[in-house]
This record gives sequence, C-alpha cells and structure tokens, in this order.
Amino acid sequence: MNMRIWSATLGFLLSLCFMGCTTRMPVQEGDAVPHGQSFSKEVCKTVESNYLLYLPEGYEDSRKQWPLLLFLHGAGERGDDLSLVETHGPPKLIAKEGKALPFVVVAPQCPDGEWWSGGEMIDTLNALLDHIIATCRIDEERVYVTGLSMGGFGTWRLAAEYPDRFAAIAPICGRGDPFMARMIPHLPAWVFHGAKDDVVPLQASQEMVDALKKADGNVTFTVYPEAGHDSWTETYTNPALYEWFLTHTRSGNKRQGNKKP
Repeated sequence: MNMRIWSATLGFLLSLCFMGCTTRMPVQEGDAVPHGQSFSKEVCKTVESNYLLYLPEGYEDSRKQWPLLLFLHGAGERGDDLSLVETHGPPKLIAKEGKALPFVVVAPQCPDGEWWSGGEMIDTLNALLDHIIATCRIDEERVYVTGLSMGGFGTWRLAAEYPDRFAAIAPICGRGDPFMARMIPHLPAWVFHGAKDDVVPLQASQEMVDALKKADGNVTFTVYPEAGHDSWTETYTNPALYEWFLTHTRSGNKRQGNKKP
C-alpha cells in the first residue's frame, strides 16, 4: 500500500552569513584614499512553507535511502489550499490516479503573489530540501527537481543557485536566464515545451537549451509540435521521465563531466 502524508507545514530558521572585504589599514581623519575594511554579521530569518509529502511503497518496511523528487507547480495553484497542488504533475498522478512513484515526492505550495523564481522562495525551497533530507531517509546523490510553467522558471533558477545540490532537472514550459546556464553545464537537463505555447513562448526554453549547448552542457530538448501551454500532461504521464531521473547521480555527473547521454 502506498503511504501518503499530505498537508504538512514547515517553519524554521535559515541562517545566512555575509562576509565583507579584508581590512588593509586604518582610516585616518581627512584621508582621501579609500581603504579596504571587513564586515561580518550573521543574519537569520524564518521561512515557512505548506507542502505535500509522498512516501513511496516500501518506505516504512526498509531502511534504504530513497531518491527525492521536488515538484514545483504552476501559477494557477498558488495560495493556501493545498488540494490545488494535486491539479497537475506527480501529485495528481499519486493522489488522483493512484500511480506509485519510486521517489519521496515533496510538492510545496507557493503563496499568492509570490513566484518560485523569486529570491525569497528560492531560499525557502533550499531550506525545505534541507528539512526533508534531515527528516526522511533520502539519498542525497539522487535529488531531482521538476516544475511546470512558473515551476519551470523556478526549476531553472533553483538549479542555477544551487548547482551542486541536484542530480538532474526537468523544467517544463519555463524560462531561465541564459547567462546562468554557465553554472549548470554538468547537470543533466531534460527540457520540455509545446510548439504552440501562447503563454510562455517556445523561445524561452530554446534560449536556455542553446545556452547550455554553448557551454557544452548535458541537455535534451523535447518539443511537442501540437501542444500549447499544457506540455506537462504528456510529460508527467511518460514513465521514461522517471526512469531518466534515476539514471543520474550527483557524483556520477561530476565523474562524467559534460558527456552527453
């Protein structure tokens, strides 16, 4: 029997430390020459997230470590009603279609007015991953992230901000910063988009794919010729996506460098 734990709330302190420049020499009154100084202060803040958590079949009956799949929903599922997160993607497959996935799946909900790609939410997602890894039996070599539309934006941004955290990513109809592709050439990316998308144009994914190829990145691009914005239904119902995730490990990516699959 599959075990599902839904409607969890997370709140904790996230500590951020910033270091300034090194002091060179004391500043004298009236001295017009700038001098390097140093500054160090610990800044703490509280981040909070509501999320869905799925524990796969066999989790309670073994002591093995499991791969972790982080799913980021689209803009239409924001708010404080967690049932909205089950509208698409892995949460829908699990909760509404009874599919069993061989991952611990965590699916947070973005608050109204926020975006996954925003700095505050990136901090929250990173802290949430820390929390899940600390409280569940997770194989840190096999942590994956995927998301659709707004969640695709977040997938690109999170991977670029924490390029050594993940084993593979799958952004769907999202947009990223091509300049940041230089941070993730080692990270396998399977990118999906509909050719007739009139919400997030195909070019948004194409630019990221081109930037990764220029950086000798490990990227695969699937374009659905007849699909509009909904390029996620076909993607998430395809078993090949989940099989592809499991072929990648974080340390394996480093050993293989930028070798294509």
